[in-house]
Amino acid sequence: PGEVAANGIDDDGNGFIDDVNGMDFFYNDSNPADEHGHGTHTAGTIGAAGNNLVGVTGVNWSVKIMPIKIYDSDGFGSTSAMLVAAYNYVRMMKLRGINIRVTNNSYGGCDEACGYDQATKDGIDAMGEVGILNVFAAGNDARNTDTLPAYPASYTSPSIISVANSTSTDTRN
Repeated sequence: PGEVAANGIDDDGNGFIDDVNGMDFFYNDSNPADEHGHGTHTAGTIGAAGNNLVGVTGVNWSVKIMPIKIYDSDGFGSTSAMLVAAYNYVRMMKLRGINIRVTNNSYGGCDEACGYDQATKDGIDAMGEVGILNVFAAGNDARNTDTLPAYPASYTSPSIISVANSTSTDTRN
């Protein structure tokens, strides 16, 4: 709200120019378009409207999604500094009155989260302190993250839900 698209001005005074649809922290611009496809796939799982003959249905047909980009077109190249900048942006938007309740973070491991990083954890905790729940991918390698952590999903933070996947027979995948 308050931002005018494509006019090259920070109309809402939040420090980001033309951030009508979110932000791209990889290229540092206001075009968070998904060039890789993973973010679009995940967003569709969350919020694709059903009963429209398109063939995809998400779990919440009325959700609003604010895309935040942290990767290049191959799904690589992010850094912990980019993560922290993205977390700070999300927190700032929440504090400016945007109804952000949950973040979906379908990434982990290297490049940006090869191990424990205090700045990343602090950014996650700062979002949690303003009431944002943060859902992180535990990975797709069937590992027990209690004994072999997978960051950022393994940070001990009351605002994190770590989510893994399973097979059709409920075996860890």
